[in-house]
Amino acid sequence: MPTHLVIEGGVPLGGEVAVSAAKNAALPALAAALLTAEPVTLDNVPLLADVTTIRALLARLGAELADESDGSTRVRVASVASPEAPYELVSTMRASVLVLGPLVARAGVARVALPGGCAIGPRPVDQHLKGLQKLGADITITNGYVEARASRLKGARITTDLVTVTGTENLMMAAALAEGTTVLENAAREPEVGDLARLLIAMGARIEGAGTERIEIEGVPELSGARHRIIPDRIEAGTLLVAGAITGGDVTVVGVSPRDLTATLAKLEECGAGITVEGDRVRCQGPARPQPADVITSPFPGFPTDMQAQIMALLGLADGVSKITETIFENRFMHVAELCRMGARIETDGSTAVVRGVPSYQGAQVMATDLRASASLVLAGLAARGTTEVARVYHLDRGYERLETKLQRLGARITRVA
Repeated sequence: MPTHLVIEGGVPLGGEVAVSAAKNAALPALAAALLTAEPVTLDNVPLLADVTTIRALLARLGAELADESDGSTRVRVASVASPEAPYELVSTMRASVLVLGPLVARAGVARVALPGGCAIGPRPVDQHLKGLQKLGADITITNGYVEARASRLKGARITTDLVTVTGTENLMMAAALAEGTTVLENAAREPEVGDLARLLIAMGARIEGAGTERIEIEGVPELSGARHRIIPDRIEAGTLLVAGAITGGDVTVVGVSPRDLTATLAKLEECGAGITVEGDRVRCQGPARPQPADVITSPFPGFPTDMQAQIMALLGLADGVSKITETIFENRFMHVAELCRMGARIETDGSTAVVRGVPSYQGAQVMATDLRASASLVLAGLAARGTTEVARVYHLDRGYERLETKLQRLGARITRVA
């Protein structure tokens, strides 16, 4: 039965809340278990719909998965039972394409459904495929499936046409078992890429330069098992800090990696929030009314596209005009119409949104269109006068672990209703 969130707005949030592990680090870490016959044990795996999806996919491919008594997740792929990632699983989560590189590297063959379209615009896998071809894979696309074959991949120099996080991760995993040295140029620098590299190195991979735009991988014949703790979710942390700012509250998020939040924290300060960083704790004291700011999304270390919708909700209440430019994904302004239902004044033109701040939001019935859009509507509801109902919260559950529970701890009047 569909569920929705009911929010009674107007309460300044306060207190401490712990951040969960990063969805975008957990998914490639789970996929990396395909690279070895030995167990890979992951600490801090978040309870998310997307994690459930990739677990189901790994089980289909031959993995044995177990939740250990200490809270860790153990994955063992003694042998690849099937090299096929079927459409019914890939269609619900584009990150399923992360099994492509590990499968062809380990089993010599992969058959992965093309992800298809996405609400926030096409995110083509052509960079993944071009890179695998450079590594020596024979690639064909038949009946909506990518088929890749290689007796053993061979190292190569690969320069992607654009910065792609999952592309960098896929090629890094594939190259770990390739013969010879692979150099990835124009590699993604996101913290999640570095986290995957740390896991692969623990498994015996030889990788240098992860976190920079040039990654060098010296292939090894085989990888072993390892234990790895997944990094904190910088997007969830940013979302919770915006919740403090937008309600004029005082919220401290603990268990974070502040250096991964630099661009988000700088923008919150520009909006008038007071930011204090102590170790793995970040405190956000919200302004009486936010100040306007211009935002341009860009790959890490720039302002993350995954925080664009949330910062727009904050800027919608600013004392002045803000401009947001989205450079990563097209169609990522689908939350604008719903925010406007709550009284926001936002106009879009292609990849640009002009946000004219209003004194307050009004509660309304709104509908989530994608993961981060749903977060922006929850944030607006927290600040709004009256009651907001956010429908289609399954989008939210893909990337946030019990978000309403964390917000309740901070004093929010928010409930999940069937």
